[in-house]
Amino acid sequence: MLDVAIIGGGHNGLVAACYLAKAGLTVRLFEAGEELGGATASERVFEGIDAKLSRYSYLVSLLPDEIVRDLGLNFETITRRISSFTPFKSETGRDERLLISNDWNDADSAFASLGLDRDARSWRTLYGEIASVAPAIAGTFLSPLPTRDEMRKKIGSEAFDLLFTVPLGRTLLDRFDDDRVRGIVLTDGLIGTFTDAFDPELLVNRCFLYHLVGNGDGQWKVPRGGMGALVSELKRVALSHGVVIETGRAVESIKGRHVHFKDESVEARFIVAACSPTELARLQGGESTLPVTQGSQVKINMVLKQLPRLRSGVDPKDAFAGTFHIDESFDQLQRAFVAASGGSLPNPIPAEIYCHTLTDPSILAPELAAAGYHTLTLFALHTPYHLFVGENEKVKDEVRKRLLEQINSYLLDPIEECLARDVRGDLAIEIKSPIDLEEEIGLPLGNIFHADLTFPWREDHETIRWGSETEFENVFLAGAGSRRGGGVSGIGGQNAAMAILERLNRI
Repeated sequence: MLDVAIIGGGHNGLVAACYLAKAGLTVRLFEAGEELGGATASERVFEGIDAKLSRYSYLVSLLPDEIVRDLGLNFETITRRISSFTPFKSETGRDERLLISNDWNDADSAFASLGLDRDARSWRTLYGEIASVAPAIAGTFLSPLPTRDEMRKKIGSEAFDLLFTVPLGRTLLDRFDDDRVRGIVLTDGLIGTFTDAFDPELLVNRCFLYHLVGNGDGQWKVPRGGMGALVSELKRVALSHGVVIETGRAVESIKGRHVHFKDESVEARFIVAACSPTELARLQGGESTLPVTQGSQVKINMVLKQLPRLRSGVDPKDAFAGTFHIDESFDQLQRAFVAASGGSLPNPIPAEIYCHTLTDPSILAPELAAAGYHTLTLFALHTPYHLFVGENEKVKDEVRKRLLEQINSYLLDPIEECLARDVRGDLAIEIKSPIDLEEEIGLPLGNIFHADLTFPWREDHETIRWGSETEFENVFLAGAGSRRGGGVSGIGGQNAAMAILERLNRI
């Protein structure tokens, strides 16, 4: 009998495998696809263009340094020098911009140039408050869940209320005057989350929390070599500790201690499900009770032969180095949510872009980097699953058309003229909807978090410890749908491993 069978070869399954095998357990990992990585895999998307894109996932902000150290991963993330760039039209029709550096002094100057001195102070205050408690919150992510009261005592009532009690929309209206600045902050609560800024269930606060306190600093960082570099390192470490990895092995069901395949059954003392709660429930012949809000993001991947010039005159190497916000003011985001909730595509569609290769050109072949090629990744917000049902390709075509028009309104060079072409002469651009994410990588309703994010604590009456336990004593959830597991963090995998090792008195 095996010690542990792991279902799913994404980053969380690999993290769990590394920890468990390192502790001396016998581990076999089964991945349904032919390649490891799941949503974090890097691929050469466009034939004839030697660029390795993170096709489904985004930047790393959550992966704890502790996991990298524990597992001896040769993996590096790079801090971006620019936080964000927001182009807009002035009341007279002039092309203006707000370019915010990661250096707060430079950021103050950017706000001041637009007469936003109060917002500059509020920006410093808000992010200073978050920075002061981020290490304490993130420091609990790899340990047993604290209770609500323990978390309040740890960070203080004022910070607790800011992050966990008052809807983010209310905080932004109270603290900021400029609608664009409010929108920049709000987007951190909306990536992958279809919700209103004033949602009483605080889904927006939950998303905001993880994006802002990840790894103790919440900075959105670029993985050197792309997300595939993380997968490659995890695979290397897993194999070095004796993990048996089997790809092309789709699990058909789980019954007790047995994992059933089409041609055989494997028995294990423990089963780690590095998949969604929805998929785990299906394998066990039931239905998940965890709430799953529909995914709401469209992802567009592009390879450019050159960066486009901007109407505002900002150097494109600055504009695209951070998060490039397109039509994401607070009001635009709220109106987009209302439109999408009513069954219509937003107009405009809020979106944001980043350029991986301005920070890390290593995902490009040297000759492409030398020739000035770059990758662009666009995420559109408030484009929920239900808008694509029954006519996925038609709606994607419309979304692509609208977004390119929106981007071009801020550019001197139309983006189409800057796109590279593959070996067939087609433009190097692809679009993925929530339906695509469900069909291609198994994300329920296209939700990148697998299920609704939860706050990182437990209530007093809950007996759950690590956030990975299920109703079955031998089955542990390790994917993004586990407590604190959302995002590309590896936290779900680490906590599932710790829950098992604790049962075995190994920690």
